[in-house]
Amino acid sequence: MTFEEVIGPTLALLDTEQQDWYKKLKTTLNKLIETERNTTGIRKEKLQAARDRFYKGDIACDLEERYIKEGGFLRKADLAAHVTRVEDPIIIDYRDYTVCKCDTWTQGPVLSQTLRILEKFDLKKMGHLSADYIHVCTEALKLAFADRDKYYGDPLFADVPIQELLSDEYTNLRWPLIDMTKASSVIRPGDPMNMKALLGTGKYRPGVGGTTTCCVADRWGNLVAATPSGNTPYMTPPGGETGVTHGNRLRSLNTTKGHANCIKAGKRPRITLTPTIVLKDTRPILAISVAGGDLQDQITLNVLLNFVEFNMMPDDAVTSPRFRTGHHENSFNPNPNRDTTVVQPSYLEVNTNIDQKLKNKLINREHNLSTTSEPIASPVMLCIDQDTKMLYAAGDPEAGRHAAALDNISSKLGDLSP
Repeated sequence: MTFEEVIGPTLALLDTEQQDWYKKLKTTLNKLIETERNTTGIRKEKLQAARDRFYKGDIACDLEERYIKEGGFLRKADLAAHVTRVEDPIIIDYRDYTVCKCDTWTQGPVLSQTLRILEKFDLKKMGHLSADYIHVCTEALKLAFADRDKYYGDPLFADVPIQELLSDEYTNLRWPLIDMTKASSVIRPGDPMNMKALLGTGKYRPGVGGTTTCCVADRWGNLVAATPSGNTPYMTPPGGETGVTHGNRLRSLNTTKGHANCIKAGKRPRITLTPTIVLKDTRPILAISVAGGDLQDQITLNVLLNFVEFNMMPDDAVTSPRFRTGHHENSFNPNPNRDTTVVQPSYLEVNTNIDQKLKNKLINREHNLSTTSEPIASPVMLCIDQDTKMLYAAGDPEAGRHAAALDNISSKLGDLSP
Protein backbone atom coordinates (compact mmCIF):
# COMPACT_ATOMS: atom_id res chain seq x y z
CA MET A 1 0.00 0.00 0.00
CA THR A 2 1.08 3.59 -0.51
CA PHE A 3 1.84 5.94 2.35
CA GLU A 4 -1.13 8.01 1.21
CA GLU A 5 -3.48 5.03 1.57
CA VAL A 6 -2.15 4.04 4.96
CA ILE A 7 -2.34 7.57 6.36
CA GLY A 8 -5.95 8.10 5.19
CA PRO A 9 -7.68 7.38 8.54
CA THR A 10 -5.18 9.63 10.34
CA LEU A 11 -5.94 12.52 8.01
CA ALA A 12 -9.67 11.98 8.53
CA LEU A 13 -9.15 12.28 12.29
CA LEU A 14 -6.98 15.38 11.90
CA ASP A 15 -9.72 16.96 9.78
CA THR A 16 -11.83 17.25 12.94
CA GLU A 17 -9.30 19.78 14.31
CA GLN A 18 -10.22 18.77 17.86
CA GLN A 19 -6.77 19.90 19.03
CA ASP A 20 -4.89 23.00 17.98
CA TRP A 21 -1.99 20.92 16.65
CA TYR A 22 -4.14 18.72 14.34
CA LYS A 23 -4.00 21.21 11.47
CA LYS A 24 -0.21 21.54 11.75
CA LEU A 25 0.33 17.77 11.77
CA LYS A 26 -1.98 17.37 8.78
CA THR A 27 0.14 19.89 6.86
CA THR A 28 3.28 17.90 7.72
CA LEU A 29 1.75 14.59 6.62
CA ASN A 30 0.49 16.12 3.37
CA LYS A 31 4.07 17.18 2.61
CA LEU A 32 5.08 13.51 2.82
CA ILE A 33 2.19 12.50 0.54
CA GLU A 34 3.29 15.20 -1.91
CA THR A 35 6.82 13.81 -1.96
CA GLU A 36 5.55 10.27 -2.51
CA ARG A 37 3.37 11.38 -5.43
CA ASN A 38 6.16 13.38 -7.09
CA THR A 39 8.85 10.69 -6.81
CA THR A 40 9.38 8.37 -9.76
CA GLY A 41 10.30 4.75 -9.32
CA ILE A 42 8.98 1.70 -7.50
CA ARG A 43 6.93 1.77 -4.28
CA LYS A 44 9.98 1.37 -2.05
CA GLU A 45 11.71 4.35 -3.63
CA LYS A 46 8.60 6.51 -3.17
CA LEU A 47 8.31 5.54 0.49
CA GLN A 48 12.03 6.18 1.03
CA ALA A 49 11.72 9.65 -0.45
CA ALA A 50 8.83 10.51 1.87
CA ARG A 51 10.74 9.13 4.83
CA ASP A 52 13.87 11.12 3.92
CA ARG A 53 11.92 14.37 3.74
CA PHE A 54 10.88 13.83 7.36
CA TYR A 55 14.27 12.73 8.76
CA LYS A 56 16.64 14.62 6.44
CA GLY A 57 14.71 17.36 4.61
CA ASP A 58 12.79 20.52 5.36
CA ILE A 59 10.64 18.88 8.06
CA ALA A 60 13.82 17.86 9.91
CA CYS A 61 14.97 21.49 9.65
CA ASP A 62 11.69 22.68 11.16
CA LEU A 63 12.04 20.19 14.00
CA GLU A 64 15.63 21.23 14.68
CA GLU A 65 14.58 24.86 14.86
CA ARG A 66 12.07 23.90 17.51
CA TYR A 67 14.65 21.91 19.50
CA ILE A 68 17.07 24.84 19.55
CA LYS A 69 14.36 27.31 20.56
CA GLU A 70 13.24 25.13 23.48
CA GLY A 71 16.72 24.18 24.69
CA GLY A 72 16.48 20.58 23.50
CA PHE A 73 19.49 18.45 22.61
CA LEU A 74 18.28 16.77 19.41
CA ARG A 75 19.59 18.05 16.07
CA LYS A 76 18.95 17.33 12.41
CA ALA A 77 21.96 14.99 12.35
CA ASP A 78 20.31 12.89 15.07
CA LEU A 79 17.14 12.58 13.00
CA ALA A 80 19.15 11.60 9.92
CA ALA A 81 20.97 8.93 11.91
CA HIS A 82 17.74 7.27 13.12
CA VAL A 83 17.36 3.58 12.32
CA THR A 84 14.27 1.47 12.98
CA ARG A 85 15.68 -1.91 13.89
CA VAL A 86 14.32 -5.37 13.16
CA GLU A 87 15.64 -7.56 15.94
CA ASP A 88 15.43 -11.19 16.97
CA PRO A 89 13.16 -11.85 19.95
CA ILE A 90 14.16 -13.29 23.29
CA ILE A 91 12.66 -16.79 23.22
CA ILE A 92 11.94 -19.29 26.00
CA ASP A 93 9.79 -22.40 26.25
CA TYR A 94 7.11 -22.62 28.94
CA ARG A 95 5.20 -25.89 29.22
CA ASP A 96 4.27 -26.67 25.60
CA TYR A 97 4.48 -23.07 24.40
CA THR A 98 7.17 -20.76 23.02
CA VAL A 99 7.08 -17.22 24.43
CA CYS A 100 8.65 -14.40 22.39
CA LYS A 101 9.61 -11.04 23.92
CA CYS A 102 11.57 -7.96 22.87
CA ASP A 103 15.19 -7.67 24.03
CA THR A 104 16.48 -5.99 27.20
CA TRP A 105 16.01 -2.43 25.95
CA THR A 106 12.48 -3.26 27.14
CA GLN A 107 11.39 -5.00 30.34
CA GLY A 108 10.12 -7.91 28.22
CA PRO A 109 12.44 -10.64 29.55
CA VAL A 110 10.95 -10.06 33.04
CA LEU A 111 8.11 -12.28 31.85
CA SER A 112 10.61 -14.79 30.46
CA GLN A 113 12.52 -15.03 33.74
CA THR A 114 9.32 -15.26 35.78
CA LEU A 115 7.98 -18.10 33.64
CA ARG A 116 11.26 -20.01 33.92
CA ILE A 117 10.97 -19.85 37.72
CA LEU A 118 7.27 -20.72 37.78
CA GLU A 119 7.83 -23.80 35.63
CA LYS A 120 9.33 -25.35 38.77
CA PHE A 121 5.91 -25.21 40.49
CA ASP A 122 2.65 -27.04 39.89
CA LEU A 123 0.40 -24.03 39.37
CA LYS A 124 -2.62 -26.07 38.27
CA LYS A 125 -2.52 -28.05 41.49
CA MET A 126 -2.37 -24.84 43.51
CA GLY A 127 -5.57 -23.68 41.85
CA HIS A 128 -6.52 -20.49 40.04
CA LEU A 129 -6.23 -17.40 42.27
CA SER A 130 -5.47 -19.49 45.34
CA ALA A 131 -3.25 -17.99 48.05
CA ASP A 132 -0.37 -20.26 46.99
CA TYR A 133 -0.82 -19.30 43.33
CA ILE A 134 -0.89 -15.53 43.87
CA HIS A 135 1.97 -15.79 46.36
CA VAL A 136 4.34 -17.80 44.16
CA CYS A 137 3.63 -15.67 41.07
CA THR A 138 4.29 -12.50 43.07
CA GLU A 139 7.51 -13.83 44.57
CA ALA A 140 8.75 -14.99 41.16
CA LEU A 141 8.02 -11.54 39.73
CA LYS A 142 10.01 -9.94 42.55
CA LEU A 143 13.08 -11.98 41.66
CA ALA A 144 12.76 -11.19 37.95
CA PHE A 145 12.24 -7.46 38.60
CA ALA A 146 15.33 -7.34 40.82
CA ASP A 147 17.38 -8.62 37.88
CA ARG A 148 15.62 -6.25 35.49
CA ASP A 149 16.49 -3.25 37.62
CA LYS A 150 20.11 -4.37 38.03
CA TYR A 151 21.04 -5.67 34.59
CA TYR A 152 18.66 -4.62 31.81
CA GLY A 153 19.61 -1.94 29.29
CA ASP A 154 20.05 -1.39 25.57
CA PRO A 155 22.00 -4.49 24.44
CA LEU A 156 23.76 -2.38 21.81
CA PHE A 157 25.46 -0.49 24.66
CA ALA A 158 25.24 -2.72 27.74
CA ASP A 159 26.61 -6.23 28.15
CA VAL A 160 23.40 -7.76 29.49
CA PRO A 161 23.88 -11.42 30.57
CA ILE A 162 20.55 -12.48 29.10
CA GLN A 163 21.57 -16.05 28.27
CA GLU A 164 22.78 -16.56 31.82
CA LEU A 165 19.64 -14.93 33.29
CA LEU A 166 17.46 -17.41 31.37
CA SER A 167 19.68 -20.45 31.80
CA ASP A 168 18.69 -23.66 33.59
CA GLU A 169 21.59 -23.29 36.01
CA TYR A 170 20.62 -19.77 37.08
CA THR A 171 16.92 -20.61 37.30
CA ASN A 172 17.75 -23.56 39.54
CA LEU A 173 19.63 -21.18 41.83
CA ARG A 174 16.87 -18.59 41.95
CA TRP A 175 13.60 -20.45 42.40
CA PRO A 176 14.51 -21.99 45.82
CA LEU A 177 14.72 -18.42 47.18
CA ILE A 178 10.92 -18.37 47.23
CA ASP A 179 9.52 -19.00 50.69
CA MET A 180 5.96 -20.28 50.25
CA THR A 181 5.05 -19.19 53.78
CA LYS A 182 6.31 -15.61 53.72
CA ALA A 183 6.51 -12.66 51.35
CA SER A 184 9.98 -11.30 50.64
CA SER A 185 10.58 -7.73 51.83
CA VAL A 186 14.00 -7.28 50.20
CA ILE A 187 15.18 -6.57 46.67
CA ARG A 188 17.30 -9.56 45.65
CA PRO A 189 19.11 -9.45 42.31
CA GLY A 190 21.18 -12.50 41.55
CA ASP A 191 24.68 -12.89 40.14
CA PRO A 192 24.27 -14.59 36.75
CA MET A 193 27.89 -13.98 35.73
CA ASN A 194 29.24 -15.98 38.66
CA MET A 195 26.19 -18.25 38.90
CA LYS A 196 25.21 -17.28 42.41
CA ALA A 197 21.64 -17.06 43.65
CA LEU A 198 22.18 -13.64 45.25
CA LEU A 199 24.31 -10.60 44.52
CA GLY A 200 25.12 -9.60 48.09
CA THR A 201 22.53 -10.03 50.80
CA GLY A 202 19.66 -8.01 49.30
CA LYS A 203 18.30 -4.70 50.49
CA TYR A 204 15.11 -3.42 52.07
CA ARG A 205 14.24 -0.26 50.23
CA PRO A 206 11.50 2.15 51.24
CA GLY A 207 10.08 3.36 48.85
CA VAL A 208 0.17 8.60 33.38
CA GLY A 209 -1.92 7.41 30.71
CA GLY A 210 -0.96 7.40 27.04
CA THR A 211 -0.12 3.78 26.18
CA THR A 212 -2.10 1.94 23.51
CA THR A 213 -2.68 -1.80 23.34
CA CYS A 214 -2.84 -3.41 19.90
CA CYS A 215 -3.10 -7.06 18.82
CA VAL A 216 -4.07 -7.90 15.24
CA ALA A 217 -4.50 -11.12 13.24
CA ASP A 218 -5.40 -11.52 9.58
CA ARG A 219 -7.11 -14.26 7.58
CA TRP A 220 -3.77 -15.83 6.71
CA GLY A 221 -2.79 -16.41 10.35
CA ASN A 222 -0.30 -13.57 10.69
CA LEU A 223 -0.19 -12.17 14.20
CA VAL A 224 0.99 -8.78 15.51
CA ALA A 225 1.35 -7.56 19.09
CA ALA A 226 2.29 -3.92 19.72
CA THR A 227 2.29 -1.59 22.71
CA PRO A 228 2.95 1.90 21.29
CA SER A 229 3.10 4.84 23.66
CA GLY A 230 3.65 8.51 22.99
CA ASN A 231 1.82 10.19 25.87
CA THR A 232 0.58 12.66 23.28
CA PRO A 233 -1.71 14.70 25.57
CA TYR A 234 1.29 15.62 27.70
CA MET A 235 4.08 15.85 25.15
CA THR A 236 2.63 18.03 22.37
CA PRO A 237 5.08 20.97 22.26
CA PRO A 238 3.31 24.36 22.45
CA GLY A 239 4.09 26.50 19.45
CA GLY A 240 5.63 23.77 17.32
CA GLU A 241 4.93 24.32 13.63
CA THR A 242 5.11 20.69 12.50
CA GLY A 243 2.48 19.28 14.88
CA VAL A 244 4.89 16.37 15.49
CA THR A 245 4.77 15.13 19.07
CA HIS A 246 7.59 13.55 21.05
CA GLY A 247 7.50 10.77 23.61
CA ASN A 248 8.79 11.10 27.16
CA ARG A 249 10.56 7.74 27.47
CA LEU A 250 13.98 9.38 27.78
CA ARG A 251 13.10 9.64 31.48
CA SER A 252 13.42 5.84 31.65
CA LEU A 253 17.20 6.18 31.42
CA ASN A 254 19.17 7.08 34.55
CA THR A 255 22.44 8.82 35.37
CA THR A 256 23.83 6.10 37.64
CA LYS A 257 27.46 5.70 36.65
CA GLY A 258 28.17 2.20 35.31
CA HIS A 259 24.52 1.14 35.29
CA ALA A 260 23.32 -0.85 32.27
CA ASN A 261 20.58 1.74 31.73
CA CYS A 262 22.74 4.84 32.23
CA ILE A 263 22.14 7.60 29.65
CA LYS A 264 24.45 7.75 26.64
CA ALA A 265 24.21 9.35 23.21
CA GLY A 266 22.29 7.15 20.78
CA LYS A 267 21.22 4.72 23.50
CA ARG A 268 17.65 3.47 23.82
CA PRO A 269 16.09 3.77 27.28
CA ARG A 270 15.01 0.53 28.94
CA ILE A 271 11.31 1.04 28.44
CA THR A 272 8.31 -0.73 29.97
CA LEU A 273 6.57 -1.31 26.63
CA THR A 274 6.45 -5.07 26.18
CA PRO A 275 4.14 -6.88 23.72
CA THR A 276 4.06 -10.68 23.70
CA ILE A 277 3.76 -13.32 20.98
CA VAL A 278 3.26 -16.98 21.91
CA LEU A 279 3.78 -19.95 19.58
CA LYS A 280 2.74 -23.57 19.79
CA ASP A 281 4.36 -26.15 17.53
CA THR A 282 6.17 -23.24 15.80
CA ARG A 283 2.88 -21.56 14.82
CA PRO A 284 1.55 -18.30 16.31
CA ILE A 285 -1.29 -18.85 18.77
CA LEU A 286 -1.43 -15.82 21.12
CA ALA A 287 -0.81 -12.08 21.02
CA ILE A 288 -0.98 -10.07 24.24
CA SER A 289 -0.59 -6.35 24.85
CA VAL A 290 -1.02 -4.49 28.15
CA ALA A 291 -0.97 -0.80 29.04
CA GLY A 292 0.26 0.07 32.52
CA GLY A 293 3.98 0.90 32.76
CA ASP A 294 5.70 -1.44 35.23
CA LEU A 295 2.49 -3.49 35.42
CA GLN A 296 2.65 -4.62 31.80
CA ASP A 297 4.53 -7.91 32.17
CA GLN A 298 2.85 -8.56 35.51
CA ILE A 299 -0.61 -8.50 33.96
CA THR A 300 0.67 -10.33 30.88
CA LEU A 301 1.66 -13.07 33.32
CA ASN A 302 -1.88 -13.01 34.78
CA VAL A 303 -3.65 -13.43 31.45
CA LEU A 304 -1.08 -15.80 29.90
CA LEU A 305 -1.29 -18.21 32.84
CA ASN A 306 -5.08 -17.95 32.72
CA PHE A 307 -4.84 -19.36 29.19
CA VAL A 308 -1.97 -21.83 29.54
CA GLU A 309 -2.59 -23.23 33.02
CA PHE A 310 -6.34 -22.80 33.43
CA ASN A 311 -7.67 -23.10 29.86
CA MET A 312 -9.35 -19.68 29.76
CA MET A 313 -10.13 -18.15 26.39
CA PRO A 314 -9.38 -14.44 25.87
CA ASP A 315 -12.76 -13.12 27.07
CA ASP A 316 -12.36 -14.80 30.47
CA ALA A 317 -8.58 -14.40 30.63
CA VAL A 318 -8.66 -10.59 30.39
CA THR A 319 -11.63 -10.07 32.73
CA SER A 320 -10.64 -12.44 35.54
CA PRO A 321 -9.51 -10.74 38.81
CA ARG A 322 -5.87 -9.66 38.67
CA PHE A 323 -2.96 -8.96 41.02
CA ARG A 324 0.31 -7.06 40.89
CA THR A 325 3.28 -6.05 43.05
CA GLY A 326 5.11 -2.77 43.65
CA HIS A 327 8.29 -4.58 44.70
CA HIS A 328 10.46 -3.02 41.97
CA GLU A 329 12.01 0.24 40.83
CA ASN A 330 9.83 2.86 39.16
CA SER A 331 10.87 2.80 35.50
CA PHE A 332 9.88 6.45 35.06
CA ASN A 333 12.06 7.80 37.87
CA PRO A 334 15.58 8.60 36.57
CA ASN A 335 16.99 9.39 40.03
CA PRO A 336 20.64 8.25 40.08
CA ASN A 337 20.09 6.85 43.58
CA ARG A 338 18.19 3.79 42.45
CA ASP A 339 17.44 2.71 46.03
CA THR A 340 15.00 5.62 46.33
CA THR A 341 13.02 4.64 43.23
CA VAL A 342 11.56 1.38 44.57
CA VAL A 343 7.77 1.74 44.50
CA GLN A 344 6.91 -0.21 47.67
CA PRO A 345 8.56 -3.40 48.99
CA SER A 346 6.22 -6.33 49.71
CA TYR A 347 3.31 -4.41 48.17
CA LEU A 348 0.61 -6.64 46.65
CA GLU A 349 -2.57 -5.30 45.10
CA VAL A 350 -5.55 -7.54 44.24
CA ASN A 351 -9.00 -6.87 42.89
CA THR A 352 -11.73 -6.56 45.50
CA ASN A 353 -13.73 -9.45 44.01
CA ILE A 354 -11.09 -11.90 45.27
CA ASP A 355 -12.37 -13.85 48.29
CA GLN A 356 -11.72 -12.26 51.72
CA LYS A 357 -10.43 -15.53 53.22
CA LEU A 358 -7.83 -15.62 50.47
CA LYS A 359 -6.84 -12.02 51.22
CA ASN A 360 -6.38 -12.93 54.88
CA LYS A 361 -4.06 -15.78 53.91
CA LEU A 362 -1.93 -13.35 51.88
CA ILE A 363 -1.80 -10.90 54.78
CA ASN A 364 -0.70 -13.73 57.06
CA ARG A 365 2.24 -14.33 54.70
CA GLU A 366 3.27 -10.69 55.31
CA HIS A 367 2.22 -9.27 51.97
CA ASN A 368 1.49 -5.55 52.27
CA LEU A 369 -1.96 -6.09 50.81
CA SER A 370 -4.16 -3.51 49.12
CA THR A 371 -7.40 -3.98 47.20
CA THR A 372 -8.96 -2.07 44.34
CA SER A 373 -12.25 -2.21 42.50
CA GLU A 374 -10.59 -0.59 39.49
CA PRO A 375 -9.04 -2.68 36.70
CA ILE A 376 -5.36 -3.42 37.33
CA ALA A 377 -3.71 -2.32 34.07
CA SER A 378 -5.37 -2.72 30.66
CA PRO A 379 -4.94 -6.04 28.82
CA VAL A 380 -5.98 -7.20 25.35
CA MET A 381 -5.50 -10.70 24.02
CA LEU A 382 -5.93 -12.45 20.70
CA CYS A 383 -5.90 -16.21 20.10
CA ILE A 384 -5.70 -18.20 16.87
CA ASP A 385 -6.99 -21.78 16.79
CA GLN A 386 -4.59 -23.13 14.18
CA ASP A 387 -6.78 -26.17 13.52
CA THR A 388 -10.10 -24.39 12.88
CA LYS A 389 -8.54 -21.01 11.95
CA MET A 390 -11.02 -19.38 14.31
CA LEU A 391 -9.88 -16.10 15.88
CA TYR A 392 -10.77 -15.18 19.47
CA ALA A 393 -10.11 -11.65 20.69
CA ALA A 394 -10.96 -9.68 23.82
CA GLY A 395 -10.01 -6.59 25.76
CA ASP A 396 -11.06 -5.81 29.31
CA PRO A 397 -14.02 -3.43 28.83
CA GLU A 398 -13.65 -2.16 32.41
CA ALA A 399 -10.23 -0.87 31.36
CA GLY A 400 -11.58 0.68 28.15
CA ARG A 401 -10.21 -2.11 25.94
CA HIS A 402 -12.26 -3.79 23.23
CA ALA A 403 -12.12 -6.19 20.27
CA ALA A 404 -13.44 -5.75 16.73
CA ALA A 405 -13.59 -7.65 13.44
CA LEU A 406 -13.43 -6.07 9.99
CA ASP A 407 -14.39 -7.43 6.60
CA ASN A 408 -14.99 -6.10 3.09
CA ILE A 409 -11.74 -4.16 3.36
CA SER A 410 -11.36 -1.91 0.35
CA SER A 411 -8.09 -0.58 -1.02
CA LYS A 412 -8.70 2.58 1.00
CA LEU A 413 -8.16 2.01 4.69
CA GLY A 414 -10.54 4.85 5.44
CA ASP A 415 -13.44 2.82 4.01
CA LEU A 416 -13.49 -0.04 6.51
CA SER A 417 -16.82 -1.80 6.95
CA PRO A 418 -17.41 -3.30 10.41
